[in-house]
Amino acid sequence: MLRWPSLHRPLDVLFLVTCVALTADVLIPEIWGNGKTKDYPLWFWAGQQVLQGRPLYPGDPNAYFEFIYPPLPAILLAVPSWFGKIPLYLVLSLLNAAAWWITSQLSNAMAGSGRVPDTWVAALPGFITLTFVFDMFDLGQPNLVLLAMMLAGFWWLQHGRALAAGSMFALATAIKVFPVAVLPWLVWRRHWMAAASMVACTGILLFLVPAPVRGFERNVAELSTWYRGMVGSSSEKGFGQRDAQNWSWVNQSIVAVTHRLTRPINWRQDDPAQPPQTMNVLDLDFATANRVVIAVFLAIGLGFIAVLPPPSKLTARSNAEELGILFCLMTIASPLSRQYYFMWLFFPITVLIHRAVYDPRPAARAATWIVLVLAGALMCLSLPLFPLYLQAMGNNLAATIVLVAGLVWHIRRPPLANDNVTNAVN
Repeated sequence: MLRWPSLHRPLDVLFLVTCVALTADVLIPEIWGNGKTKDYPLWFWAGQQVLQGRPLYPGDPNAYFEFIYPPLPAILLAVPSWFGKIPLYLVLSLLNAAAWWITSQLSNAMAGSGRVPDTWVAALPGFITLTFVFDMFDLGQPNLVLLAMMLAGFWWLQHGRALAAGSMFALATAIKVFPVAVLPWLVWRRHWMAAASMVACTGILLFLVPAPVRGFERNVAELSTWYRGMVGSSSEKGFGQRDAQNWSWVNQSIVAVTHRLTRPINWRQDDPAQPPQTMNVLDLDFATANRVVIAVFLAIGLGFIAVLPPPSKLTARSNAEELGILFCLMTIASPLSRQYYFMWLFFPITVLIHRAVYDPRPAARAATWIVLVLAGALMCLSLPLFPLYLQAMGNNLAATIVLVAGLVWHIRRPPLANDNVTNAVN
């Protein structure tokens, strides 16, 4: 099922044209305008810091970090940065284009419907998530590339290549930490080899790979500074170096939305020019709100375990639905889930589209379309047409919960064998 784009397929041509247009959005401002903004200059700065042997972080972990990622991504960025801004931006755009294609191919191949999807079925998830893809190119964020890495890891895991799967999960984690959430699932499902590979490779990528470039002791010191400034920092004001953003409307993680609903937080603190606005229904202190967050995570974790089928009843269909739920949970469990993080809903959406089209039960197909429409409507509330208050309330979080509900229904109520026979006869 996996294939290269073809110039003989109209939708493949549309994909390539779209990628060219999105790449132009990145390069034209840099070549003929005032320079590309968003995160692109930061990536060039990080690469240059490595090339020139300069520090990536300030000496004080409480000071402001320009670069909030582990040292490894800066090492990777240094190679194309050596050639200049335009080559770097072009490489990042090509990576996003390749990741978009790989994500679509792997998502459809792993959807568990037992069918080679029709062309429009295969393309529909890409149309639904197009605004997220635009963000990937426009902002220069790596979440789409990370999604392709994770899907490749699960593809290898399903095909008996546990070591390769673990190494891919490790690479994603070493670039942007939140994919580490896959590790508890690997342990629960007893994928011991993949889990061990992930842990070992993460250590290698964080501690050993940067050492020849930065020096072992310096890399350890920088990694320690990064950990204390990013992972080890949390207070009523915020966390992870971006206090003004992480409690505000831009963050739709479980952590942020729960705090906004349980504490009188100014959800417009991202813009000091705006008057303070709160949306809390409870008035808890910081510690109590954190206990509520822990309770929510515990309930979600136990609920996830409860719906998982036992190993003896696993099928390609249930595997797809299980991974769809896992991708949803990894997205919203990250302490920071900005708009572009929900690019990771691509795979769950693909699985549900396959169910909406190919499930042998007419009622199940109709109900799945309702789930998809409702989730899509909630995601549309992020458009500039609607007030920011709806995003502060967690419209994308709500859309993710709707998708999880649909996947849970399918994983708990698979079609019976006679349903498939009847559908084949019809």
